[in-house]
Amino acid sequence: MNHIALGIAGEKKAVKYLKKHKYKILEKNYRCALGEVDVIARQGETLVFVEVKTRSSCLFGRPCEAVDEQKQEKLRRLALYYQRFKRLYNIPLRFDVVEVLDNEINLIEGAF
Repeated sequence: MNHIALGIAGEKKAVKYLKKHKYKILEKNYRCALGEVDVIARQGETLVFVEVKTRSSCLFGRPCEAVDEQKQEKLRRLALYYQRFKRLYNIPLRFDVVEVLDNEINLIEGAF
């Protein structure tokens, strides 16, 4: 499976997992001028921005290790843009990472 197909399959698994854990999915693959976020969801009163990282092995490290400081800062800027654009003021934000490794799914709440 090529890396694009692997990523798409991983995102589908992640969304299914998140729904099962009471996340209300608002957006998938949300794009704007600042970039893209894999999933935007609500969990209770919290607006959650989810980065999904899928790998076929840990040969090059855990999937979450790919969410470096540069990616984190990009997601923070994107989240603030989305919050303003949708007029979702005074709503707490959180950043989660979902690791998909074969059939193993690991949710890291409040990853950064």
